Amino acid sequence: MPSEPPPKKPTLVIATGNAHKVQEIRAILGDRFLYLSLVDLPAAPKVIEDAPSFVGNATKKAVTLAKWVAANGTQGVNPPSATLFVLADDSGLEVDAIGGAPGVHSARFAGHDSGKAGNSSDVANNAKLMRLLNDVPQEKRTARFRCVLALTPITSLSPENASPVCYTDEMELQTQTFEGVCEGKIGLGPKGQGGFGYDPLFIPSGFDQTYAELGEQTKNTLSHRAKALAKLRQHLSR
Repeated sequence: MPSEPPPKKPTLVIATGNAHKVQEIRAILGDRFLYLSLVDLPAAPKVIEDAPSFVGNATKKAVTLAKWVAANGTQGVNPPSATLFVLADDSGLEVDAIGGAPGVHSARFAGHDSGKAGNSSDVANNAKLMRLLNDVPQEKRTARFRCVLALTPITSLSPENASPVCYTDEMELQTQTFEGVCEGKIGLGPKGQGGFGYDPLFIPSGFDQTYAELGEQTKNTLSHRAKALAKLRQHLSR
């Protein structure tokens, strides 16, 4: 008799269209999953990140996308495995000298005060942070990057067989979160060509270089997202 094919890997649907995030997640979690992202699922709903915490936003994104994938499938891209998960993250920079800002508003920091919708450019966000810290000495520029990952399994429960509220509640109850923090400080100006976001400004504790100068391999061992992913990887191994 012919041997049976090996079981298909579980599919991890990453709730982002950011290629940098997808690359970092895949580099750390390795080949245990088949990967999809929002680039592969352009019809997936956009989520308004209006929760007051990283945990709230990450959970909202994971549950919303998991509910959509359960109802719509993966749109013919990478036919789904028997086991599917959605992974969402919310992360940001907390700077002590400005009361923990930008925090959950990190991606839309430059446009937040004006009420401008959507994310701001990295250049605009970094420029605003530099202006706010213009008179703050180096020793008072303490900061940290914080990341919360939310992992939601896509269950066999069908939204047609339950109220939307109960269906969402069921997925929220099954969602697990993992947090990672990287302490550091904000430099006096941008340095380095790597990374994205606030990477050219953030100097992790124990280093003299910014995230953008350290390179992807080093960053993936000490970043806030790397620490959260390490906790997730440990959970998956168990």
